[in-house]
Amino acid sequence: MTGVLIVNPRASRVTERGIEQIARILRVDDVFRTARACHATELAATLADAERIYVFSGDGGFNEVLNGVPPGVALGFVPGGGTSVLPRLLGLPRDPIEAAHGLVHGRTRRISLGRANGRRFGFSAGIGLDAELIRRMDARGRDEHGRRPGDAVFAWTVVQALAARRGHFDSLLEVEGHGSAAFALVANSDPYSYVGPLPLRLPRGAKLEGGLDLLAPRAFRPRDLPGAVRYLLTGRTRIPLIALHDQDRIEIRSQLPMPLQVDGEDLGDVTKVVLEAERDVVDVLV
Repeated sequence: MTGVLIVNPRASRVTERGIEQIARILRVDDVFRTARACHATELAATLADAERIYVFSGDGGFNEVLNGVPPGVALGFVPGGGTSVLPRLLGLPRDPIEAAHGLVHGRTRRISLGRANGRRFGFSAGIGLDAELIRRMDARGRDEHGRRPGDAVFAWTVVQALAARRGHFDSLLEVEGHGSAAFALVANSDPYSYVGPLPLRLPRGAKLEGGLDLLAPRAFRPRDLPGAVRYLLTGRTRIPLIALHDQDRIEIRSQLPMPLQVDGEDLGDVTKVVLEAERDVVDVLV
C-alpha cells in the first residue's frame, strides 16, 4: 500500500469534488471518511502498511491522525479547514488542490510533537484564555454547509470574552519551578496560529524540530491590553511574563478547573497539565 487518504467530510473546505480531485492528484490506494470524533485516530492506527497517510481535514483531523499514526509512516496534510495551521507551518499553499500538488513533489521532514496529559499536539496547547475562546467558538456551531464561523466572529468572541471578565484574569496557574500565571500558551512551532493571513507569534522562536516553548503572563489586567497588542506586533512588552524555550517537560497546576486545548481542540477542564516534548518522532511531507 503506497498511500491512503483520510478525509473529514465535515471540515469547512472539504467537498466531494475536492476529495475526488485530491485523491486523483495524490494517486492514493484508498479513501477513508471519518464519521465521528476520534475516528481518524482509529483509522490511522490500522494503516501500518501504508507508506504515506494523507489527511484532508482541518486542524482537528490532523491532530487525530497524529495521535494514531504508526511509526515509520509519513504524513501529508491537505488544508481543508478554516485555518489549517499545520500545513501552513510546513510551507504548503492554503488552496487544497495546490497543496496536494505540492505534496506529490515534496520532501519529508522529521518534526517533534508535544503531549498534553498524554494527548499529542502538532503546534499548540493552551490553558485558560485561548482554550476558553475555542470553547466559545465551538458553542457557536456550524452553518448549513458545515462551516465554522470566520475571523470576524472570532474577533468578536475575543471582545466578548474579555468583556465578560472585564479584562481581568487572576493568577490561578502555577508553572512548576517558575511561579504563578494567569493563563499559559505552549507552542511546538512559530507561529502559534493564524487569524486570516496574519500569523500569531505566541511565543516567538519555537521550532517544529525542537522542544516546547511557553509564554504565560504572571497577571493580566485591563491596563495590560496595550502591552498584549504590542507583543503581538513586535514581540516586546512590559507585561511580566514567564517565558520558557525548548523544554522537554512543563508541569502546570491550577487552583480551579480551567479549559485545556490542543491544536484547537477542547479537551475539557483540568487542574493539572503535564506537557512533554516528543523529539524527532514523525515524518511529514513539506
